[in-house]
Amino acid sequence: MLTGKRILLIIGGGIAAYKTLELIRLLRKDGAAVTPVLTKAGAEFVTPLSVSALAGEKVHTALFDLTAEAEMGHIQLSRVADLLVVAPATADLMAKMAQGRADDLASTLLLATDTPVMLAPAMNVRMWMHPATQRNIKVLQGDGIRFVGPDEGEMACGEYGPGRMAEPAAILAAIRAALVQGPLTGKHVLVTSGPTHEPIDPVRYIANRSSGAQGTAIAAALRDLGARVTFVTGPAAVPPPEGVQVVRVETARAMLEAVEAALPADAAVMAAAVADWRVAEESASKIKKVAGAAAPSLTFAENPDILKSVAQSIDRRPKLVVGFAAETDDVLAHAQAKRARKGCDWIVANDVSPGTGIMGGTENAVTLITASGAEPWPRLPKDEVARRLALRIAEALE
Repeated sequence: MLTGKRILLIIGGGIAAYKTLELIRLLRKDGAAVTPVLTKAGAEFVTPLSVSALAGEKVHTALFDLTAEAEMGHIQLSRVADLLVVAPATADLMAKMAQGRADDLASTLLLATDTPVMLAPAMNVRMWMHPATQRNIKVLQGDGIRFVGPDEGEMACGEYGPGRMAEPAAILAAIRAALVQGPLTGKHVLVTSGPTHEPIDPVRYIANRSSGAQGTAIAAALRDLGARVTFVTGPAAVPPPEGVQVVRVETARAMLEAVEAALPADAAVMAAAVADWRVAEESASKIKKVAGAAAPSLTFAENPDILKSVAQSIDRRPKLVVGFAAETDDVLAHAQAKRARKGCDWIVANDVSPGTGIMGGTENAVTLITASGAEPWPRLPKDEVARRLALRIAEALE
């Protein structure tokens, strides 16, 4: 898929540098040529010999390589590639980029380039969450820099949280999405997926049977058409797709906050099965069963209406807002009423009655409801439903 493409890979100084060896292997297997640049700190974790052996090319390490500099080698390096990838992108490298510093080969290449740049951040969770790093991220995003990751998990230092470098396969998928031109190239699409969990007490919660499979398939299909996808997911049963920006949430209120943070977007596909209600007062302790006592009484509060909030936004409404209606009775009538009530452009309606096997299954039978009417689609694998919907979205955004 990346045949004929050249990647300039800058390897920063972090324990995650070892993952770049697998990334180089995957890139070359996919047809790409890889020009490696190893920072002084990066060489503390991987050797020039191992990087060169896998890339099949010379490893560049020094800014003042006189042989290359006779032809302005650092300028040439920065401009012959189709994409500059920094992995791992350390907090220091990101700070240099945000400040426009150029005191070594890596930072000079990044400042001298007019080629798209993608960062795969990797750092301690406290460094990632630090206000200075978050400010730098906003600056870099404003400069058009793409990000893949970071993931959330256990760190080499023993702490847990966001900051782990994305896996090589996910970085490869993001590189493909950046370089393979599609009808959604340059577009940003927000996708929500999965259920929400609304806590009752520390061990119990209200949820639904959504697996997140359809939302995941939609995000992947949009990515494959070239879109930059922000994927806001509840605790779904299926893993998120690779090559998209994943934001994990638990509750409806957290999902609304993540959605608002992801805007603006060219389109929003709200496929999440958000709980309509939550317990008004979550118990701080486990509610105990007492023999002979009456069952506990729960008071419910209405959750925020995320689809309506996005569709009726005055200043940040996407050009296209797509909602979902999972119904068990009078599917079309309820879906058409929902479209009008929420103010969205399209509604994807489906019958999730137990006999259909759709909720949690591998297939879906949907009707696309637009201002022009209702368009029934045949029962199809969820991946094919996603592909068809993504193509329709691409047509609408032309």
